[in-house]
Amino acid sequence: TMAQARLDDGQLLLALTEIFIGHSSHQSARYRLATAAGDEHHSSSGVIVSTGTGASGWARSINRERRESLSLPRPTEARLAYFVREAFPGSGFVATTTAGHITRDQHLDLVSEMNAGGAIFGDGIEADHLAFPFGSRVELRVAPRALKLAA
Repeated sequence: TMAQARLDDGQLLLALTEIFIGHSSHQSARYRLATAAGDEHHSSSGVIVSTGTGASGWARSINRERRESLSLPRPTEARLAYFVREAFPGSGFVATTTAGHITRDQHLDLVSEMNAGGAIFGDGIEADHLAFPFGSRVELRVAPRALKLAA
């Protein structure tokens, strides 16, 4: 299973392990996070969307640090896990939605509230990123295609 990020301008990014959405210089990322349950304005260190293949790396580290563990997907499972990193509650920002799942029929949306420096990259490859400027919307979901390995 792979993760997919699609910007409102049609740009697409696929990732095998995880997608990171945040500020390119690791400053505080500001965005509106929207799920089926509603939306919130966030300020955080960014958002990680992990596949089952990536569940043994960055997502696992984040999950282990939290009091409530989220069940992480298996590599072939059509489910993703997402984590808001170091959410900042206050000054008009909410931090109640900080982790969850994305199944094949769901998606997670973020709208950038960063004046400059917003970025989306996959599999830890920062140089190959999508710009995420103020007002841009990204939809994160299970990719419709999966990686197939031949033995």
